[in-house]
Amino acid sequence: MSYKSSMMTMLSISEHGSLGPMGVLGVALAGVSRQHQLHHPSTRKLTTPQSLSIFLLRSIYYAFLHPLSKIPGPKLYSFWDLPYLYHALHGNWPHKLKDLHDRYGPAVRYTPDNISFTTPSAWKTIYGHRHLPGQETFPKDPTAYRPTPSGHPHIIIASDLDHRRQRRLLSHAFSEKALRAQEDILNHYVTLLITKLTAKANANVAVDIVQWFNFTTFDLIGDLAFGQPFNCLDSAAYHPWVSLIFSNIKLGVFFEVLRRHPFLGCLKTFLLPKHLVQSQKEHRALSEKTAKKRLEAGGTERGDFMSYILRHNDEKGMSEGEIIENSSLLIIAGSETTATQLSGTTFWLLKNRDKYDKLVKEIRGRFGREDEIDLVAVGGLEYLEAVLEEGFRMCKFFFISKLVVVVLMEIDPPTPLALPRRVPPKGEYIEGYWIPGNTSVAVPQWASYQSSSNFRDPQKFVPERWLGDPRYADDVRGVLQPFSVGPRNCIGRNLAYAEMRLIMARLLWNFDLELMPESEEWNKQRIYVLWEKGAVNVRLTPVVR
Repeated sequence: MSYKSSMMTMLSISEHGSLGPMGVLGVALAGVSRQHQLHHPSTRKLTTPQSLSIFLLRSIYYAFLHPLSKIPGPKLYSFWDLPYLYHALHGNWPHKLKDLHDRYGPAVRYTPDNISFTTPSAWKTIYGHRHLPGQETFPKDPTAYRPTPSGHPHIIIASDLDHRRQRRLLSHAFSEKALRAQEDILNHYVTLLITKLTAKANANVAVDIVQWFNFTTFDLIGDLAFGQPFNCLDSAAYHPWVSLIFSNIKLGVFFEVLRRHPFLGCLKTFLLPKHLVQSQKEHRALSEKTAKKRLEAGGTERGDFMSYILRHNDEKGMSEGEIIENSSLLIIAGSETTATQLSGTTFWLLKNRDKYDKLVKEIRGRFGREDEIDLVAVGGLEYLEAVLEEGFRMCKFFFISKLVVVVLMEIDPPTPLALPRRVPPKGEYIEGYWIPGNTSVAVPQWASYQSSSNFRDPQKFVPERWLGDPRYADDVRGVLQPFSVGPRNCIGRNLAYAEMRLIMARLLWNFDLELMPESEEWNKQRIYVLWEKGAVNVRLTPVVR
């Protein structure tokens, strides 16, 4: 009999539904789930004093007697998830979690059943490959990833077996060979971006570079996923899909509340705007229609994602439903995340003019003509690479390693800035602490990257720390894992780096950039599931040669 089962036998529930003293103690000691407390017919008849007694005893148990009670963290957080949800709803949870790690160390218990770690070894233990005898993979926390409405799994929620099958097929579309074949498509949209920005610069008009990065990445991923762009660059406007993502990011936190307190599910109908429900349906219908159109067109020579899927989709490949789900997911994932990273990196460069000048010198000193700037050449720009790494460390966004999870896809979002996993049933040691099976654990990126235990001068933008500067020799660089690690790390890593290198190199080769005063404090924004980004307004001046 399991620990939970044995404790549950202590419940003394009479046929009239009241709890005796041993029943109250049993509920407290067993840490009965929120669902049981609220839905069990006996607990619905509890008097107020009985309810308070249960809450008090349960709180004492979770704070002082529970197997997780030795994990550092505020005692209030150890028996109540309200503080976490409060900060999440206000968009400042990542900052609060960082403060908790600064105070309590690399392991923090921030709800009764959630533990956060900020070390490289935790990355490997929780997310890495587990090949040794007796080792089990940490499965995804099932409460954070629900099935798709269609019933067809995509790569985020797929079981380990289905994930390996889907990843084997999708990996062809994200290989180095595929990237070389896709270079013309990348260059087409970067050239279009430069053309549009040149017109703005000549008109002496400041631009929101966040918007233009999003226009570019969304057009590019639309072409790569479906074989057709969304004409964001040409229209200088967001496609409805992108607008929907941005306008409903905050709702992801409300779904986090509902996930942790299912009894509030009855309020979902009232909390979820009707226009969002309709937009979700329209998104799925449009995704299916567009994906089917590309599948029916066939063709395996173009170099887009679908051409590789069609070329390698044998009997061990993906069903049409799985292809549609993954295509829809790729659209959202491949646009917002890369654009956010570019926006943050540009902001920090312009806030640190010495770093900006150094990067500009490297790019303009390497290339005499713009047509010399290609994927191979930009891969050799040492300082650009360091700038991008430091951008990852400084940007407060969620680069989900398996692709972005958003309300639009009707997936319950994971804990902001973390990828929750469940400890295998037999339990595991993590950072010297014994963590019981079924506990939810994660490595939060923002708290890890801004920790003074991991980085010297963590709040300073210093690309040199990635280039062997002796002042930063003790930095724990292995904790920086924007694409995660292990068997479910980001399949789009190569493409993301290619986009960022090419866009940044050509942007700084063509223009001098100046940050406008109204964007000086752009980094002081709230974070929900993704980063709620404002405008990064910059003035562009064409370089005269």
